[in-house]
Amino acid sequence: MVIDSCKHTRKTPVPQGSPRLCSEPNKIAANTHFDFSGKNLTAYGGLLPVATMLEKLGFKKLVEETLSVYRIPRAMTIYQFLLGMVLAIYVGFSRLNHLRFVAQDPMLTGVLQVGQLPPQSTFWRFLASLHLQVAKQLLAVQRVLRQRVWEAANVQLDTVTLDTDTTVHTLYGQQMGGRKSYNPKNKGKKSYQPMLTFLAETREYLGGELRNGDRPTGRQIARHLESIFAALPSCVRKILARADAGFYCWEAVEAYEKGKASFIIVACKTRRLLEELQQAHWKPSPKTDADEQCEFWYQPEGWGKAYRFIALRYRKQTQTREEREQYQLFDSPQYTYRVFVTDMRDAIDLLVWLYNQRAGAENLIKEANNDAGLAAHPSRRWAMNCVHFQLAMLAYNLNCWLLLFQREEQSKMEQLQHTTLAIARLRFLFLAAKIWRHSGRVGISYSDQYADRGLFQRLMDRLRKVAPKNGKCLPVLATALLS
Repeated sequence: MVIDSCKHTRKTPVPQGSPRLCSEPNKIAANTHFDFSGKNLTAYGGLLPVATMLEKLGFKKLVEETLSVYRIPRAMTIYQFLLGMVLAIYVGFSRLNHLRFVAQDPMLTGVLQVGQLPPQSTFWRFLASLHLQVAKQLLAVQRVLRQRVWEAANVQLDTVTLDTDTTVHTLYGQQMGGRKSYNPKNKGKKSYQPMLTFLAETREYLGGELRNGDRPTGRQIARHLESIFAALPSCVRKILARADAGFYCWEAVEAYEKGKASFIIVACKTRRLLEELQQAHWKPSPKTDADEQCEFWYQPEGWGKAYRFIALRYRKQTQTREEREQYQLFDSPQYTYRVFVTDMRDAIDLLVWLYNQRAGAENLIKEANNDAGLAAHPSRRWAMNCVHFQLAMLAYNLNCWLLLFQREEQSKMEQLQHTTLAIARLRFLFLAAKIWRHSGRVGISYSDQYADRGLFQRLMDRLRKVAPKNGKCLPVLATALLS
């Protein structure tokens, strides 16, 4: 029997369901009705993950145990004042007078558990009552939070890279500590020169301080580096450090050695160093952007011992001022030089490549200045500005810590992407939501058209699983993030 039919002929599929009905589009025109009767609506629905993370990490108890504030406010508690200012900075309102725009926002007031925020003058008086030691205590709070975040997010980096740099905040008033010093963009104006250190792998702010406009001294640099080494999580075993010419001094090198950190620092031009460069044995440099390279051992005046210096030199060409400042070159009649001091034994091209990655720290400082309101100093008083400096950097770190919880389960360190605070606000913070209350329960309803609802749901699931046990936080991600 022969069947005359194609064996690949498929059967007619059976209808699996009725076709989806398309709703009629909304017709919005000039005569569309509007009113202001909507209640419990918020534009900052993305504050829920931030509030959940801080609650699970024990931020409230940590603030109450660490901070020593002797003036007890009546409008809100100390914790509510600090959390309110941090969340306002995280949302994008970096100045105290901006708080009036979110004074009655149901999301922010719900997180703080108050009816509405007090006026700007109340926040200003509270901030003015904080003494200078509170700025250091806020750094201690961030140190503990970082340890708990790394434990909960299963971050086990044994090798980290530290980027230390300074920035310039031009002042336009009569702020205490303002100095006329290095200010290339606004020459002759008073400024502050804060000193900051970032973790290159996770982009976290490790530590820093608000400084007057003078260049940092060797003792100030050494003291800053000692505090940075103390702020590293306990799993770190190997430290690489990078710094520009502003940190070229014996005190910095001594602090790096004391902290068992391998370093590479840009060298400053001196007469003796220039003589060493001219007498050195130069070779072609095919693996860098320079014409020639060399290395030699040299002991600068006042240093305890000799160190390895590596140098690149470029034939004299017309270079823009921006390129010269970026590379930090110094001149001779025929060449321009780029010199580093290091205690590492790697090849010259690898060390130059390692230092070139420090350019990412400039972007992090720019993000902190522009997005986290680091340069928005609220007062003429020095102590107030120092405390506000640390509050702004705490708001910056909240974004970095959320990204650690939001990473993919199997992602490697090289695949870890950094989302700036400005982009994170657009994607995960500025979410329209309605807060409802029914039968004693409070909930939040988001739009069913939210594009990143899957990421948001996964982040909330992970944050709600964070739980302390025996003084440590249990990891909520199965795969560890390794170096």
